[in-house]
Parts: sequence; C-alpha cells; structure tokens
Amino acid sequence: MGRDAGANVATIFALSLPIIVGAAGLGVETSYWYYEDLKLQAAADAAAYAGALEKIAGSDTATITAAATQSAISNGLGTGTIVVHAPPTSGPNAGKKAVEVVLNQKLDRIFTSIFVQDQVAEQARAVALITDASKACVLALNPSASKAALFSGNTSVKLTGCSVMSDSNAADALKLQGSGSLQADCLISVGGMVLNNPVTTVCKAPITQAQPASDPFSGLPAPAASSPCKTIANGNGNKTAQTLQPGTYCSGMDLKGNVTLQPGVYVVQGSMKVNAGAVVSGSGVTIFMSGSNTVTMNGNATVTLSAPNSGTYSGVLFYGDRTGTSASSTFNGAASSLLTGALYFPKQQVNYLGNFAGTGGCTQVVADTIQWSGNTTINQNCSSLGMKDIPSAQSVAIVE
Repeated sequence: MGRDAGANVATIFALSLPIIVGAAGLGVETSYWYYEDLKLQAAADAAAYAGALEKIAGSDTATITAAATQSAISNGLGTGTIVVHAPPTSGPNAGKKAVEVVLNQKLDRIFTSIFVQDQVAEQARAVALITDASKACVLALNPSASKAALFSGNTSVKLTGCSVMSDSNAADALKLQGSGSLQADCLISVGGMVLNNPVTTVCKAPITQAQPASDPFSGLPAPAASSPCKTIANGNGNKTAQTLQPGTYCSGMDLKGNVTLQPGVYVVQGSMKVNAGAVVSGSGVTIFMSGSNTVTMNGNATVTLSAPNSGTYSGVLFYGDRTGTSASSTFNGAASSLLTGALYFPKQQVNYLGNFAGTGGCTQVVADTIQWSGNTTINQNCSSLGMKDIPSAQSVAIVE
C-alpha cells in the first residue's frame, strides 16, 4: 500500500512538474519581458530626442530618421524595427514641431515555449517636442567662429521683443566690447560669451551652452537669373533720378543720385554699391546677391527699402547666395535710413554700422558672422510686414 502511495505521489509530481516549471518560468519571463519593455522605451525616448536635435539643426527628414535610427541601435534595438515621423502623425502633438518614434521588437520565449511557440511582440512610442523659448532678431550661424556675434565701439543697441543668438561653440561666441551697451530679451550662445560691459536682459541671465538655432531661411529657394541682363544708366547711375525694374543685373549695381526700385526680385551678379549722397528707395523688394558678391552702403547715403509682405520672399530684403564663399557686406546709413525686412547672408559676415533700423524697428540680421557698431533700436512685432519669427534657444522634451 505504501509503495502504491509513493508511486502515486511520484506520478502526480511528474504530471505537475511541467505546470510548476511553466509557472516559475512565466514569473521569470514576465520580469524579463518587463525589463526589455523598459529598455525599448528608453531607446525610443533617446531616438526621439536625437531626431529632435537634428530637426533643430534644420536637417531633412532622411537625416532626422538616420539619427533616430542610429540612436535606437546604439541603445539596444537589435533586430527590431523603427518608424520615425517628423512631425508626429497621431496623438496630442500631431503636426507640431516634434519627432515621433515607434519601435517594435519580438522576443523569443524561454520556459513558456513549452506551451506557446509565438514570439512576444513589444512596442514603444516616444514623442520629443521642440519648444521655442525665445525668438531672435540677430542670429549668427557660424558653428565655431570666435566673436561670431560682436558688438563693439560705442554701439548702443536696444532689441525689444527678441534676442541675440550665436550658434558658435567658441568660448567667446558672443562678445560685447568697447564702451558699447546692449539691451535684449536675452543673449544666447551655443558656446560661451564675453561681456565687458553690463547688459540689460528680460531673461534672468545670459544663456550659454544652448542648443543651436536652425537657419530660418534654409528652405528659401534662390531666385533664378533672367535674361536679358538689365543695366543702370551710363553704367554708374549718373542720372540725377532713375527708376529700376526687377530682373538680373549682370554687372552689379552702382547706385548714385536718386534711385527708385520697383517691387520685385533683383538678382545682382556683381557687387552692389550705394554711394555717398545717394537716395535709394523701394518697397516690396528682395535683392539677391549671387555667388560671393557683396553689398556696400555709404554712411552718407539715405536708403529706404522694404521687403515684400507676402509671397515666396515675404519679409526678406537682402538674400546672400548660400553657395557663395566667405565675404563681407557692410550696411551703413543715416539715421533717416530704413531697412525693413531680413538681411540674410548665410555665407557672409554682415557689418551693421548704421544708426538706423526698419519701419517700426523691423529689421532682422541673419548671417554667418555679425559685427555691430551702430546705434539702433529694433522691435520684433513685425508679422504685419511679412516677417516671421526666428526661433532661438530651442529646447527638447519627451512629452509622450
């Protein structure tokens, strides 16, 4: 009888062993699956963040996707799959300035494979939202130049409703020297800054080690040259008064006397010079400096120019060719001069020397490097004039 009871116990144990092992295995595997789920979510978060940094830098969708994918792989994605949307296609941040990452992976079973053969599917989703902490009206794009944004001499600059931003990672990416004074919403740089005089800011303190601001006009197409070439009367504009039409000026523009520019796009293949005593005016104008050609404005000239307030080149007054090489353009003018719109020279240094700004103070300067020594008050409530805000001090946060 005892032998039979022992046999029964052995039989029952043998029959229940798979269940016991399976139950124990399920507990172990549940912990394993949970751990892998946490890892996958962390990888998704990191991938979305990496993609958002590329988006801030102005990269295209392919580059954003590549950065997110590399981050996911570096954080253990393995043979899983990744889908990237910029902007997100679903959720509360759909269509916003954000990057959405969805990771999928399948895990092999260990103990529970006794009962189920299918792999365990896991998914993680993350959304990194880009927030604009401020907007800039002075933006130096060079990523490494010393004194990329320089305010010097006895300059007095007051920026209302906007900031100075330098994308340079140099220790003196933004510098105030001499006896100059500077007032702005904030001073922001990717690197450091040297301020030899006190500054007045709305933000608590200047911001260093910031994320770089993207080129706000990176997607702006370069206007095509047209034919036939247009010329200025007598080559040097010796007429006391003349009116110029939009088109391509193959020999540059040497402006003297009274010159009126009709609305439209001017493609200048050569230098543009505004001579002393010249009176130059025009509204709805965009001037494209092809190649590495430069602008020089004499301080004794009176220049009143404004950008279009609609269309492709809305808000853009001067546009320096992004395919050009290093050069320098100088804007100098009398206090009565008005440059309304953006001065955009992604490959050039802009020397802003004049004691002037645009209508209502609506001027933006976006250039490779910027040297400022004029006395100017600039305001940035300019949407009615066709100008758009330039984001600066962008931050990234995982919000989903």
